[in-house]
Amino acid sequence: MATRLYVIAVSNPSSAAAAMIAHKRIPHRRMQLLPGAHPVLVRLAGFRRWTVPALDVDGRKVQGSRAISRALDELRPDPPLHPADPELRRAVVEAERWGESELQPVPRQVFRWLLTASPEMRRWFATEIMPLPAPAIGAPVAGPVARMLLASEGADERTVRDRVARLPALLDRVDALIAAGTIGGEAPNAADFQIGASVRVLLEFEDLRGLVEGRPCASVARQLFRNYPGPVPRGLPPEWLGPQLREGSAGIVASRE
Repeated sequence: MATRLYVIAVSNPSSAAAAMIAHKRIPHRRMQLLPGAHPVLVRLAGFRRWTVPALDVDGRKVQGSRAISRALDELRPDPPLHPADPELRRAVVEAERWGESELQPVPRQVFRWLLTASPEMRRWFATEIMPLPAPAIGAPVAGPVARMLLASEGADERTVRDRVARLPALLDRVDALIAAGTIGGEAPNAADFQIGASVRVLLEFEDLRGLVEGRPCASVARQLFRNYPGPVPRGLPPEWLGPQLREGSAGIVASRE
């Protein structure tokens, strides 16, 4: 059985899919795609949409972290990503859906906006994330590519600012899911990986880490995802952040283009 998982670095849904396939102990090849070029590369690999993660199992092509979680349970039922108990399964499926639709876009859109706004972010991205021999080439193209990808989601600066403002409430819901036992249990499920990947990458944002650190969800995320690329440099305007996050962000605006 030939199994390939197409991902990009930093991407929280890619990390969720990679962690789930590792949890299942399914032999596979991880295809690390060039960020920004991945929409074209994944289509060239025969997938119908432009997005990652993308899973190819003997020619069966599945895209999206939720679809992949179901495909993996079909491919190898144990250990299950979706519990057998009907009530818990419903709770996990709903938490996974919420994690994909509400929490997953936050770090992705913040990341892309930072690439459009912060020269420091573009230099970091070209040096640490893009597998190119010449960061000076990668940095100038990162901003326009990120702007295009952000627009492809129907997002803009106002959207991203609203995402940041809603983040504490989203994290409160994650902590509530842990308290209810839906996620954070002894055996991780699909919602654990879906939500945990998003929380884990938020811990790498120097601007946003203070909102996450010390919460129950931070501990759960670190247990599932011990290592993550980062830290992601500061670059959000101080007025977007609450008082507890503004320290250290002053002066960043002056460096933005």
